Amino acid sequence: MSEAYITRISIFLPNEAVPNDEMEQYLGYINGKPSKSKAIVLRNNGIKSRYYALTKEGTATHTNAEMAALAIKDLFANAPEELSEIDLLSCATSSPDQLMPSHGVMVHGWLPETDSIEVVSPSGVCCAGMHALKYAYMSVKIGEKKKAVSCASERLSPVLRAGQFEDEVQQLIKLEQNPYLAFEKDFLRWMLSDGAGAFLIENKPNPEAISLKIDWIEGCSFANEEEACMYMGSDKEADGVLKSYKDFSPEEVLDKSIFSIKQDVKLLGEKIVKLGFVKLQNIIAKRGLDMNEIDYFLPHLSSFFFERKIEDFFIENNISVPKEKWFTNLASKGNVGAASIYMMLEEVFNSGKLKKGEKILLVVPESARFSYMFCLLTVC
Repeated sequence: MSEAYITRISIFLPNEAVPNDEMEQYLGYINGKPSKSKAIVLRNNGIKSRYYALTKEGTATHTNAEMAALAIKDLFANAPEELSEIDLLSCATSSPDQLMPSHGVMVHGWLPETDSIEVVSPSGVCCAGMHALKYAYMSVKIGEKKKAVSCASERLSPVLRAGQFEDEVQQLIKLEQNPYLAFEKDFLRWMLSDGAGAFLIENKPNPEAISLKIDWIEGCSFANEEEACMYMGSDKEADGVLKSYKDFSPEEVLDKSIFSIKQDVKLLGEKIVKLGFVKLQNIIAKRGLDMNEIDYFLPHLSSFFFERKIEDFFIENNISVPKEKWFTNLASKGNVGAASIYMMLEEVFNSGKLKKGEKILLVVPESARFSYMFCLLTVC
């Protein structure tokens, strides 16, 4: 088998960074009033700025597929002719621009410089970006592909705008109920960001710069044990089963904001760290991984609230990962879903600080129905 290396990393962020005090200028005021939960959520998540692919008036500046394509093109900024050498495009998102065609082929449509190549579209939420990487990694490792691109992108800002919830709020007013948006929906409005990232995966390292050898990628799902925690295009019934948007009338879809993103915050707090990091413990034992040899620990965090929970788990289980080895750019980039791990690794990769032989551990939890991805990289 061949080895597989990440030889280049690039990202695309739309427009200017949006600070906390300007968020509602972009997302709008629901029922004309400031959010009651915004300050609480921002205080806990620690995010200071994020990016939106829209103007303050709500006009789109980029599509999801376009942002992914711009990140991919940046991989080849110094040699655009190499775009024609790509032999696999593996594109992930949780927020495609349409239900059909697939997100991947829409990204391919923005890349006329490429050839007619294999395209795949892993779906999901935060783990989807790692699934895209794993498909590219395996394709290169078995010798089937030589120049594969994996990318992840999100454009969630349109579904966070106030207009998406006005019908629901007006319905609550008619029923003489509290017209403020339920916390399970308002919560994620202050967490999410837009953007895209891309990796170039090849069967030999970059001769002119550092590369990252992919030692292994491993994932797992706990959906066989746990109900959905984050969902969109559905509503959770009393028994925990999700009812699809297809089973609501058009009026109900609007009245209940079915296409908003919802988070079961209680379930999130109880499960997200416990499940995933017990799995990491198992991987450490199975692979004989010495955590003292890890030089960079990159956990995808949806909120800094979970940083302490992970740290406590490590202490309780005698796992040594000193805080000086941790890295996240959540505060400056926001939670970009599937693209977050790309954003983080890009910043470390292009920092000029990496040394050959250093090891990087990626950990990506996904709360949707509790999935996790883990990856070990070696600088070469």
